[in-house]
Amino acid sequence: MANHSINSLLGKRGAWLKGEPGDITGALARSQLTRLIGEHYGHFERVRDGVMGSPLSGGIKEPFGPAASDLELEIIELMRRTRVLIEGITVSENIGRKYLSGGWLEELAWLAAVEAGAEEAVHGQVLGWKVDKYTGENEIDLIARQGELLTFVSCKALRSELDMKDRKHRNRLMDAVHEADNLADHFGRSGERVAVLVTTDLHDEIRGAPRYAALMGKAAVLDVRLISLEQLHWQDLVLAMQGLWQEQSKTG
Repeated sequence: MANHSINSLLGKRGAWLKGEPGDITGALARSQLTRLIGEHYGHFERVRDGVMGSPLSGGIKEPFGPAASDLELEIIELMRRTRVLIEGITVSENIGRKYLSGGWLEELAWLAAVEAGAEEAVHGQVLGWKVDKYTGENEIDLIARQGELLTFVSCKALRSELDMKDRKHRNRLMDAVHEADNLADHFGRSGERVAVLVTTDLHDEIRGAPRYAALMGKAAVLDVRLISLEQLHWQDLVLAMQGLWQEQSKTG
């Protein structure tokens, strides 16, 4: 029987999983917190900025009191239970900083990929590669496998609100699409999908139009799927992941 593991498929492409993948035990232990963040990212932004000392904290300080909503207090309590926060509101150095800075989104993507039916998935992974005499490595947030097809997902934890006057934010979004396209060019094969999972709201529901049309156009041209804030709700995200598998099955 052929070996269709992620590592064996990458090996045929001159690449390999380098080092240990993301902490699966920790991701499962934090799954309730991670899913809550995905469902209520705006509230998480306030808590994260507060505990990490950002000037955007909106007044959230110990003991959080009236400045924090019940939902934000629930997020804080789950952070304490999972040791993301220690000694009140101190961010844990070995877990908390990585998690709060974007590791949670990688874990959310992994959890959703597993729920969506991926036969194998790894997150927080570094890929080594060799082409002719050249070697290198790439960080990849999520790789999922269905049969002999791989899906690559890049996770970008950015500000939820898009200000079109903020060139830095726009550039980071556009760079994310180009990075994903590079993954497809380097490691992908015909029929496989790459996607960008981003925490920015990219759809204006009132106007029924994208907030950043040039980004959507570029993603369409490069065949990069965009999964944005509106789809971070658990069932929507699982469906988005399943959509990637279904597209692959039709074209693979």
